[in-house]
Amino acid sequence: MNIVKVLLLGALALMTAGVAVADRATDEAAIRKSLGQINPGSIETTPVAGVYEVSIGTHIVYMSADGRYMFQGDLIDVLNRSSLTEPRRRKAVKALIDSVSEDDMIIFEPKKTRHTITVFTDIDCGYCRKLHSEMQEFLDAGIRVRYMFFPRAGVGSNSYKKAVAVWCADDRKAALTAAKNNKPIEMKTCDNPLAEHMELVDKLGARGTPFIVLENGQTQPGYVPARQMSRILDEAAAEQTPHAAR
Repeated sequence: MNIVKVLLLGALALMTAGVAVADRATDEAAIRKSLGQINPGSIETTPVAGVYEVSIGTHIVYMSADGRYMFQGDLIDVLNRSSLTEPRRRKAVKALIDSVSEDDMIIFEPKKTRHTITVFTDIDCGYCRKLHSEMQEFLDAGIRVRYMFFPRAGVGSNSYKKAVAVWCADDRKAALTAAKNNKPIEMKTCDNPLAEHMELVDKLGARGTPFIVLENGQTQPGYVPARQMSRILDEAAAEQTPHAAR
């Protein structure tokens, strides 16, 4: 191939790339305009021509390039039998959880940690109490449990006040265990992270308790026994291993 052809092909490639960048910028502008006051976390291309993935908090939606059409649900790669949406959703959830300092959580530590779960709990929720009653089983399985509060009755409710009192106790873990066993605790008040916890609940779209988030951002609404949770965590870790090796 002579030098003229090489230069022409190079110029064509640059022009094509420039058009693609310009088109994407135009598409993103149209999508943002369509969303109005909603500020997306990201707008990404998908394998489907003319369709963009838009993240809004932990929610993933898809929009047409002109911003006119939006649809919800998983984008499935039929050939590979896999969801392209779920990994993105989990990544967004994980980022949200990771944004919270562990200083703003109540943590039960095993002697040797194999896995970590984050649990949004309501002190008066029956299944939350059941999960907490199995704490030693979780710890024996090497599962580190990080608690945040989700008093479902809202700010000012008895559950909320108990959560504040637990946070303000000299021994938070002992106070939490006492409260979940329906034992009286000193109803202290102090600066606390409950507003941050409840804002996070809204962003996650959690509705019930316990609401459990795994290490990879996978969510598990509802009570899960310690032994079953250990299996779920092992399976999730095994799924991550091939990706980590790439």
